Amino acid sequence: MTPQFPQNYFELFGLPIAYRIDAARLDLVYRELQSQIHPDRFASASEAERRRSMQWATYANEAYQILKKPLSRARYLVNLNGVDTEEETNTAMPPAFLITQMEWRETVADAKDARDASAIDELSDKLRQERKALLVEIENALDGKHDYREAAVGVRKLRFLEKLQEEIEDALASFDDV
Repeated sequence: MTPQFPQNYFELFGLPIAYRIDAARLDLVYRELQSQIHPDRFASASEAERRRSMQWATYANEAYQILKKPLSRARYLVNLNGVDTEEETNTAMPPAFLITQMEWRETVADAKDARDASAIDELSDKLRQERKALLVEIENALDGKHDYREAAVGVRKLRFLEKLQEEIEDALASFDDV
């Protein structure tokens, strides 16, 4: 184990700094790395070596989880390039996007009240399509245009969609409760 952590998570896994990654390579390198640094391998080592192993394992786990998921990978890339996604403070969105969000939330509420699982499923399908399109936009902003501010807006939009998906899952779960 080297004493210094890599500058970024991509470097740790030998991946180019880009939104589009080789997921199979990420998985392979992660498994290889874990076989070298897992704390169980250092059970009989000195306290300092065990602590360092734990630090490396924690770093590798965090890096893997972030790079594995499209939203967290996009957020990480945006931040890595000096742009704050402002997810907690900036809720400004294009009006058409906000109107669609309001309509979809009304659909969820109405379907939940009517116990209409098919309406929820239909909306969930629309949401999946919207998410796929948004991920393509984010990839284009990051890897194509290197426009990290545009990508930050995409990340905020994707957060909205994820919250809506949670509402959909909650609505479906409420049908099971009865």
